[in-house]
Amino acid sequence: MPRLFRLFVAFTFSLFAIGSAQAEVRVLTSIKPLQLIAAAVQDGVAVPEVLLPPGASPHNYALRPSDVRKVQTVDLLYWVGPDMEGFLPRVLKGRSLPSVAVQDLPGMKLRHFAEDSHSHAEDADEHDHDHRPGTLDAHLWLSPVNARVIAARIAADLSAAEPANAARYQSNLKAFNERLDALDIRLKARLAGVVGKPYFVFHEAFDYFEDAYGLKHTGVFSVAAEVQPGAQHVAAMRARLQQVGKTCVFSEPPLRPRLAETLVAGLPVTLAELDALGGYTPATAQGYEQVLEKLGNDLAGCLEQL
Repeated sequence: MPRLFRLFVAFTFSLFAIGSAQAEVRVLTSIKPLQLIAAAVQDGVAVPEVLLPPGASPHNYALRPSDVRKVQTVDLLYWVGPDMEGFLPRVLKGRSLPSVAVQDLPGMKLRHFAEDSHSHAEDADEHDHDHRPGTLDAHLWLSPVNARVIAARIAADLSAAEPANAARYQSNLKAFNERLDALDIRLKARLAGVVGKPYFVFHEAFDYFEDAYGLKHTGVFSVAAEVQPGAQHVAAMRARLQQVGKTCVFSEPPLRPRLAETLVAGLPVTLAELDALGGYTPATAQGYEQVLEKLGNDLAGCLEQL
């Protein structure tokens, strides 16, 4: 019996050792869209983690101690870069494992805010991040081209870290690219009828998506969420809306700017939402496509009524 017991213990320990050696690679992304791209690559193997909870701003998030521990211990970490997650560089100094700022990846098609990007912004209140002309537009995940580059890097990193699943990661990458091809066809068909129709945004976050599908916002109402602009500013914004006529004004969830209802009162303007982050989208293989498709449907749904 003692000998059998020793054999059982040795067998159990060997199974544990094998399981530990094959433990899944932990992937952490800063924001939901990057998690969704990673989830497409890891489909059937593991589910990547995400740092920011739904509704949190990636520009000024306050890390909890548990967040800091997670950042410093996960195997692979992906973030947009200092132009988006300004809270992360200081924490990443304490990290010894790989971290990838996707804005620096070769092949990324990056945009910068243009000199006239605020030509129709009638309020000069401070943003929670930098949209000055010439600065990087860090909302780069809204470009399907960039999503492909990010997915390819994640697949390469995971294949190197976990060779046993390399074929699965490459197969998932191929399937992701094929789904993006199909999505591109659907979005072009959905949005073709609203190209050129006027609309305004409260946050200049959608230029990558607009560029991909031939759209362009008419203006940006740049307002700080915590500041109510003065009567003169509101009057100037209303004058701009009156000049354009029937239009849509899009805000981002979870909070609509407090002035929105006042701004459009009595005008032929529809208030609607566009979600650039897809905060509540499940981390599934199709999650990234769902965010882009919903963005296209929400844009078209309002603009088709004009």
